[in-house]
This record gives sequence, structure tokens and C-alpha cells, in this order.
Amino acid sequence: MKPNLSRRRFLGQANCAGISSLPLLNTLLNLKVTSTIAAASNTGSDYKGLVCLFLSGGIDTFNVLVPRGSAEYAEYARVRGAIALPNSALLPINPQGLSGLQLGLNPALTGIQSLFEAGHAAYVANVGTLIQPVTKTDYNSGRSLPLGLFSHSDQQEQWQTSMPNIHTAKGWGGRVADMLKSLNTLNSVSMNMSLTGTNIWQAGESVFEYTVGNSGASLNGYDKANTNRRSTVPIRTAAVDSQLAFEYQHLLTEAFQSQKIDALGASGLFTSATSNVTLPSSVTFPNTNLGNQFKMIAKIILSRGALGQNRQTFFVEYGGWDHHNNLLSSQAAMLPEVDAAVKAFYDCLTAASLQNNVTLFTSSDFARTLSTDGDGADHAWGGNHIVLGGAVKGQRVYGNYPSLTLNSALDVGRGRLIPQIAVDSYFAELALWFGVPKSSLSLVLPNIGSFYNTSSAAPPVGFL
Repeated sequence: MKPNLSRRRFLGQANCAGISSLPLLNTLLNLKVTSTIAAASNTGSDYKGLVCLFLSGGIDTFNVLVPRGSAEYAEYARVRGAIALPNSALLPINPQGLSGLQLGLNPALTGIQSLFEAGHAAYVANVGTLIQPVTKTDYNSGRSLPLGLFSHSDQQEQWQTSMPNIHTAKGWGGRVADMLKSLNTLNSVSMNMSLTGTNIWQAGESVFEYTVGNSGASLNGYDKANTNRRSTVPIRTAAVDSQLAFEYQHLLTEAFQSQKIDALGASGLFTSATSNVTLPSSVTFPNTNLGNQFKMIAKIILSRGALGQNRQTFFVEYGGWDHHNNLLSSQAAMLPEVDAAVKAFYDCLTAASLQNNVTLFTSSDFARTLSTDGDGADHAWGGNHIVLGGAVKGQRVYGNYPSLTLNSALDVGRGRLIPQIAVDSYFAELALWFGVPKSSLSLVLPNIGSFYNTSSAAPPVGFL
């Protein structure tokens, strides 16, 4: 739901507006102009959905995408020690255009293996937060490094904002929504839908996340259909209606009432739209929290017409990946839930002929050290991430899968690898596919110029 406008926030916004710098004002004006241009150049007949699966805690992606050739696996096993997966257990994949390197997936990822081999999924290797390209010498001198490198909170923020040199509460998904929201015919319900509450990625200047649960959206304790005298719901409902009917003169209270009215209207529209949706009978979502979240995303996507939305973003956070110990057993328990939910989601999109219209991508705080803490690993830097969808140029690994030899040119200590692909390039590929004009990428990703020439005919990475 839309956030309530508190007195502190209202005054804070007013003060910030009063001292805004010209560059910030110029950016906001450009976003508005670009939004108008985007609407004028798009018929609105197409639909695109962008799904961020955020694996918070820092997932060990080098036990997700693993070398399995004899020499490379031997080095992997030597470096990883007790947390190395058995070579015989790895699920083989056959990436196109990758010569001399054999790779496999964690044995829990049978569904993703099938999607990869069918050309519907790809991996982006060694991607992470960067201010500009850095070398090991730069790292050792502390030059041009992201703020709070190896810190959970800082790196989660940077993966969601794509701004590694400053702290901000505005995400790149929110900036995209600010730019493209006019492509939607209705804005009663935000185009940014969160299945796991408030997040930075979807926070923009004028667009925020609309939070829903696995069973839909509702205002807690408000239900006009409930007439049970033994329930407190009718009392709460009457109290809310009474508040809405009362005329307030104070600006902030009026704003609060307006927010509440909007929230009630949005909840009603959302509930009406999604309750009339029938998912394809050929697909069964796993009865897990993540499975039910992706089931709700599928229902929202199938409700896009009733919601008047040609563009939607979705945020799902699955936490608990900070595996300083018990890494193998923890991943063995958690990865199957991810695999089953993602596979069912893609199968549902395919059954509805929408697989080309939705792209899913993973994010996380960081990868983990190649060396072990015993039966776990510590905070690291660059890692491997999956992109999935019918528009993805799949069965490929983009970027260079790094050498896992300790003390390599990319290793800044204990197998913390300097990223070779910046999150800016990763996100630029997604933003362009979603509809952001190439000439406006810097408004969404202010740091993109350090990694990509927006006048180039080549894509930032190439997976879409």
C-alpha cells in the first residue's frame, strides 16, 4: 500500500525540496519528460513484467554454478575443502559458446537445469557492485571501492539502488517506475508489487511498492461484509468509515485521510481483479512460502488487464543465506524451494503464453569466500546470478567464469573475487528490455557511464 504521509516525512520532503541541488532537480525534470516521451512512443498494447528474487544474506553462488572439468574441479575441491560438492552430484549443463570449461549446477536445481538446457535461462558470471572498474592494486590502496564493502546492509542497499558511492533510499526499480508509469492506463494500484513488504528497489520519487501477501491484499481489520457481532472487525470497519467521513482542516491529516481512501480503493480493485483469475490447471505451485508468493505473482500478472497495467515489477525476498556454517546442509534444504517455485512460475507463464513477457533475475548482498570457515564461508564480493524468461538468450554463461585459484589477479583475500561485470551493466540490460530508452539509462542508473557507452549499438551484457 502507499505509505502514510507523516508530519516528519512531510517536513523532511519540504526541507529537502528547499535545498535541492540543480542536478537533482534536472534529473527529476528529465524523468518526467522521459515518462511523457515513453508514453507517446508506446501504444500500451504490450506487457512486460520484471521479477526480482532477492536472496538476502549473501548466497554462496560458487556452490550453485560449479566447474566440473577435471582440472578446474580439482582446484575447486582443493580451495573449498569441506564445503565442496561432489563432482558426481553436479547437474551437467552445456552452455553455448563456452569452450574449454565444463560447468554444473547444484544438485538441488533440477528445474533450473532443465530451463537452462532448453534455452530459457542464463547465468551472468562474477557480477557485483562497483563504482568503476578496479584492479587488485586499486583494492589494496582503497581506491574507488563501494561503501561498506562486505557489509550486509550496505551491499543490500547498493544492489537495490545501483548507487555504490552514496547512501539513498530510492531504488533503480523505483526510478524505472517513475519513468514508465504513464504506460499504464490505471495507477490506482502501484505498478511495483512487493510480496515481502517494504524494500528499497521499488521506491521511487512518485511510485512506491504495493505490498500484498500470499493470499492477496487487504486493510487489516477492515471488512464491510463482516457482520459478526462477536467479531471486532465490524467495529474497526465502522471506525475507519467514521474517520473517512469526518472533514479535517489540517493539511497533514487531510493527506493521511487521502492516503487511507486511496489504500481502500486500491485494495478493493486489487481484490476484485485477482479473485476472478484462474491459473492454468496444468501447473501446480509448491505449497511453500516461496511457491505461494510466486503463485500470487502469476495471479497478478494474469490480472493485468483489470488493473490497467502494461508494466509491472515484482519483489520477492528469500532470506537466510548467510551461511558461516552448515553451508552444504542449509543449501540442500533451501535451494529446492527456490528451484520448485521458479520452475512452476515459468511453467505457468508458458501455459498462459506469457513467458516472453516476463523476466526474472536474482540478486543478493554478495557471494562468499572460496576458502572455508570450517563448514561455511564468509562475506565476499562478485558472484553468479540467473536470469530467466522467454526473452532471455538462454543456455549461455555471460561474462567470464573466474578462476577459483586463491591469490589470483581477482582475489583480494580468501577468495573474495573482484567483479568483472558491474551490477549497473546487469541492471541496464533489464531496464532497456523493460522499456527505458537507452538515452535515459543514466537517469535510472547514474553510474552506468563508467561501464557502458549508451551510444553504442552493442547491449550492456547481451542476455536479452
